[in-house]
Amino acid sequence: MQAASRHNLTYSDTGRLADLVSQTARTECDLHTAIPGLSFHRRHSPTVPLHCIYGLGIGVTLQGGKQAMVGEEILTYSPGQSMVTSVDVPVISNVIEASHAHPFLGLMLTFDSTVVMQLAERLQLSQRLKDDEFRPVTVQSLDAYILAALERLVALLDEPCLIKTVAPLITKEIIIRLLSGSHGPQLMHVVSAGSPSQHIAKAVAWLKQNFREALRMDDLAATAYMSPSTFRQHFRAVTGMSPLQYQKQLRLQAARHMMLSQNIDASSAGGLVGYESSSQFSREYSRLFGEPPQRDIKRMRLHSI
Repeated sequence: MQAASRHNLTYSDTGRLADLVSQTARTECDLHTAIPGLSFHRRHSPTVPLHCIYGLGIGVTLQGGKQAMVGEEILTYSPGQSMVTSVDVPVISNVIEASHAHPFLGLMLTFDSTVVMQLAERLQLSQRLKDDEFRPVTVQSLDAYILAALERLVALLDEPCLIKTVAPLITKEIIIRLLSGSHGPQLMHVVSAGSPSQHIAKAVAWLKQNFREALRMDDLAATAYMSPSTFRQHFRAVTGMSPLQYQKQLRLQAARHMMLSQNIDASSAGGLVGYESSSQFSREYSRLFGEPPQRDIKRMRLHSI
């Protein structure tokens, strides 16, 4: 890659990576590649806002435009910008600029939190944020060196025999550059040993694995070394919602995925994600997604045709 400014990259700078992604993601899709954590996304028209969970990692728009609502904040990012998520957080996202002639193209690379913590400790960077300055999702100009690393990572798809050994090295380089760059303070705030945000991040990880279980607030707060009231306060500051609301989002999104991908009926899906009452499941599903389960799934299937 030719020398470029570290900041204010444009489509001309990201065009090579956009071409590499387009060659693999040739149709509308959310494509999980052979490289762990790396996915490509292509859309031929703007999309309706969808509830989803953004995991720890980096998202890059290479062509078109996208926005995400995190709590009450709306973040928009376009070619030349990167979106970094420091902790798993529910968002409402949609593509706002796309066409058949000029499709939306993007990629996401998720990280293992343990690897991020290990690298942060090795770099010995200091925590530079107060708790009230933390934001779980941030948009910054895409660093030219991170762009170059992403190009090398995507190019590995043409060398499958090297993916297992080389991809983790490039991913670590990207994490190190993020920790050392403009996204660094937000990432460091979550991985700094003993910080409230790190304890909340661990609680969030536990909830993602155990969202079907009944939520015992006192026990969850104890694992974060906080009183229940303090835990709720920090949890809302990090995720934008209460622990109970977060669990509901996880349950409802998991149920939606089951109904859409496995053709499971609404009553069964609700039970599988932890609901004891079908009517409560349908009521909360409608409140989150705007329609009852059957009607919502039917609409989504028609939209994907």
